[in-house]
Amino acid sequence: MDLGVQGMVFLVAGASKGLGHAIARCLAAEGAGVAIASRDAQGIAGAARELDALSRTGVTGTACDVRDAAALAAWVDATVQHFGRLDGVVTNAGGPPPGGFDAFDDHAWQAAYELTLLSAVRLVRLALPHLRVRGGSILMLTSLTVREPAEQLLLSSVMRSGVAALAKSLSRELAVDGIRVNNLVPGLIATDRMQQLDAFQAQGSGVDALEVRC
Repeated sequence: MDLGVQGMVFLVAGASKGLGHAIARCLAAEGAGVAIASRDAQGIAGAARELDALSRTGVTGTACDVRDAAALAAWVDATVQHFGRLDGVVTNAGGPPPGGFDAFDDHAWQAAYELTLLSAVRLVRLALPHLRVRGGSILMLTSLTVREPAEQLLLSSVMRSGVAALAKSLSRELAVDGIRVNNLVPGLIATDRMQQLDAFQAQGSGVDALEVRC
């Protein structure tokens, strides 16, 4: 399959494993330069070595917490400095913990906002000056909960719906710059995230027992 991305450069967040990793792998195999990031320093270093072998343009890996504005800015700057261009961005992060309304205080809501929605806003803002040079694309990973909220996934449902609204709004606003914006709404895929959620539901445990990392 020729995706027409050979020689282009993409940022892919949350790419040490799961869907982010799969997207980065596809781009690398198609000849794109890919900058991947994750909070898991060891995992992202291993993923970068694996994917670099597939790409003629190269793959870089950065330990970056998407909740950290300074770390995001440094990642974007280092990517452009290394590759000399930027053509696309994939916003992605591990999901908030599961649970119902009574399980979460203000801190939990703020943390979910920073992880899922604000991280996407910041990454797009940082990438836009580079994407506007020659056009490009933005892909925002959400979930089926943007269509129908899922039981015990309140934080994820609310915040990912915000990401979907952001993508729709940006798709109109950035069209004049030749920038495409799309949501990716995956179905049920056997990622680590889904296995953890299945275990949570099966055990009926409290949300404090689960920490999801990308």
